[in-house]
Amino acid sequence: MLVPKKMKYRKLHRGRSQLKGKAMRGSSMSFGEYGLKAMTAGELTSRQIEAARRAITNYCKRGGKIWIRLFPMKPLTEKGAETPMGSGKGAIDRYVDVVKPGKIIFEMDGVDEETAREALRRAAHKLPVKCKIIKSHKA
Repeated sequence: MLVPKKMKYRKLHRGRSQLKGKAMRGSSMSFGEYGLKAMTAGELTSRQIEAARRAITNYCKRGGKIWIRLFPMKPLTEKGAETPMGSGKGAIDRYVDVVKPGKIIFEMDGVDEETAREALRRAAHKLPVKCKIIKSHKA
């Protein structure tokens, strides 16, 4: 699973306002011919990204090339069950990446269109955001 090697600050504020607006960065195809684009905002955990990646790899039978265009570097904390009020912020539970509408999540190349579409469709089922399969316009 994807986790950062080191962080400047171990714990961050939640910052839900990050989910507003549309993606400016990472909203165009850069590497592959086919891509999976987020249509709604949300937070993707490293487990969800890994599950989607495995779905693509499994369907393509390890053919072609896959690019993961995001990295979960925002730590989310959770307190233990039955912890009294006070007693500080909880321990780091998982890492997430904030995804805005328009962000490219995965890119693929080296497989035919039918295989790529089915693989990306299966990956989209693993994610908590609505996605759209797109094709690059490289001529």
